[in-house]
Amino acid sequence: MSQTKEVTHIDNIKLSEDEKEVIIIDQTKLPNVTEYLSIGNAEDLYDAIKQLKVRGAPAIGICAGYGIYVLAQQMPQDSFDSFYSEFAKTKKYIDSSRPTAVNLSWALNRMERVVLDNKDKPVSEIIELLGNESKNIHKEDIEMCTAISEHGLKLLKDGDGILTHCNAGPLATSRYGTALGPIFLGKEKGMNFKVFADETRPLLQGARLTSYELEKGGVDVTLICDNMASIVMKNGWIQACLVGCDRIAANGDTANKIGTSGVAILAKHYGIPFYVLGPTSTIDMNCKTGDEIEIELRDPNEIKEMFYEQPMALKETKCYNPAFDVTDNSLITAIVTEKGICYPPFTDSLASLFED
Repeated sequence: MSQTKEVTHIDNIKLSEDEKEVIIIDQTKLPNVTEYLSIGNAEDLYDAIKQLKVRGAPAIGICAGYGIYVLAQQMPQDSFDSFYSEFAKTKKYIDSSRPTAVNLSWALNRMERVVLDNKDKPVSEIIELLGNESKNIHKEDIEMCTAISEHGLKLLKDGDGILTHCNAGPLATSRYGTALGPIFLGKEKGMNFKVFADETRPLLQGARLTSYELEKGGVDVTLICDNMASIVMKNGWIQACLVGCDRIAANGDTANKIGTSGVAILAKHYGIPFYVLGPTSTIDMNCKTGDEIEIELRDPNEIKEMFYEQPMALKETKCYNPAFDVTDNSLITAIVTEKGICYPPFTDSLASLFED
């Protein structure tokens, strides 16, 4: 396979030139409107994460790293104690915006370590170090996505039909993405895949974002409703399922966008490999099983009203709207990380990733 034209990469998160603001693509406006938001205060950062203007576990981590650096520049600098008091308060506030995505707390904790490890230095120097660390988080994510893509591509063959759920492409991460990474990298290498993208109710990340990215990247993509996954598998059109992840427990149980576990159950029934792709920062070794993962419950109106001109259910009708579900490790064929491919038993293979 010869190297071909590089796929266009979307610059979805960056610092402003003066490093006083975080600039993101508002993903809630895609695919019809590409709008950039400039974020310079804690409330707007919280809102951007909570309201899914920035979404995807790695992207949330990158945004949080840049965001806490931008906010740190506005904090008191007369003493370390006054600076750290404000830093810790702001960190806790931002961390509460999306409890399931471990990359959020991971990035914020990493930034806090920079503060605590350098408490004997002037606050101005600590802030400079925070800037460096936030840029390192982004740079490392690009490197991780590239490595994940390379490992994941080993599991695919030219011409494969692939089903994906939600969005784990460049918009949700950086550069290639995670679950979409092998597809984009394969495209660059001259491979052709036929991708079926679940629309991903109720927020339609698959319809609005995944199909958008794949179309822009020149990939053969077919959009399907979530409840069509079974028939395309039965028709023999799917040779692999690729999904991202928001948190992976130590035993391999994986939290991802609601509907993912259903895809895994279908794949198991039809004998189709089901692969989870994500960086090691998404693996929570302190979380023993998926039972310990907190599932975010979202506004019921996302089901009844969002994307409709008029409500599609009565006002008094109750809704249950979990943002995620947990896929049991027994349904997962392999977990692909930047360090390599992990196979069952995941308790052993995941732990080996963190051995010195």
